[in-house]
Amino acid sequence: MKMTCKLLSAGVLTAVLASAGVASAQVGSGPNPFSDCGVGAALFPETKWAAVTSNIIWDIGTTAVISATASPETCNGKKVAAAVFITNTYDTLAEQAAAGKGEHLASVLNILECSTARHDAAIANIRTAMAQKVSAPTYAKQPRLEKAAAMYGVVEAAVGSSCTA
Repeated sequence: MKMTCKLLSAGVLTAVLASAGVASAQVGSGPNPFSDCGVGAALFPETKWAAVTSNIIWDIGTTAVISATASPETCNGKKVAAAVFITNTYDTLAEQAAAGKGEHLASVLNILECSTARHDAAIANIRTAMAQKVSAPTYAKQPRLEKAAAMYGVVEAAVGSSCTA
């Protein structure tokens, strides 16, 4: 019975990974989960040892490994670039979100490939959502990285709702 359950579980996992396009890739061809995925890769895209260290400290690398396995396309590309940009320019982005306009807001939307014609709608959504985040009683005491992570979530949601056809 235990052997049947293990074989069934392995079969289901293989089917899920194959449907996601993961199992069809050659072994070892995906991203390195500790240096190319997770929080570490977003914060330190050019410094592999720092990315690895950050991922281990953050959650023993669990998030990075899950990202690499379940959705390797999120381990590099525009989402990581946007996360790094938001982290590096958070203060300016927060000010521009409050104003409802700015070059940094346009830049992050461009990184995420939001059509220029849809920037106004996305920025309006970002402004509304960030106003709610900033007005929360706990906001002022949050570390800068948490604020940047929250903004990333807001921007990603705005792009999803405003920039898709």
